[in-house]
Amino acid sequence: MELKSNKNIIYNCQYHVVWCVKYRRKVLIGDVEARLKEILAQVVVDVRCELDEMETDKDHVHLLISCDPQFGIHRVVKRMKGRSSKLLRDEFPALKSRIPTLWTNSYFVATVGGAPLAVIKQYIKDQQLV
Repeated sequence: MELKSNKNIIYNCQYHVVWCVKYRRKVLIGDVEARLKEILAQVVVDVRCELDEMETDKDHVHLLISCDPQFGIHRVVKRMKGRSSKLLRDEFPALKSRIPTLWTNSYFVATVGGAPLAVIKQYIKDQQLV
């Protein structure tokens, strides 16, 4: 178990996060998918988190994120969804015409601890194989 720390706390907080494209449109392919992964990787650097695993399917995103509990997973997800929606819709105008917003308002988050980390990582890696 790898422990992290900030000025106040020592922690190991890992989250499995999933969110979907609005109306489950299958738009996360090709250049859109590649750019999305770049954007999400940059957001985690900006908010000083770690992206332990990332994979997309055509209509949803799976992430394994380690973040400071004082910053909060909600703020991380909000930044990821907000920045990626803005940049992808600006860079790929076809997304604007297909759906009113890129992401649904909701997302799934679960702390990782019950299952071995290797099992969760493999599950995320296998998302596109189905």
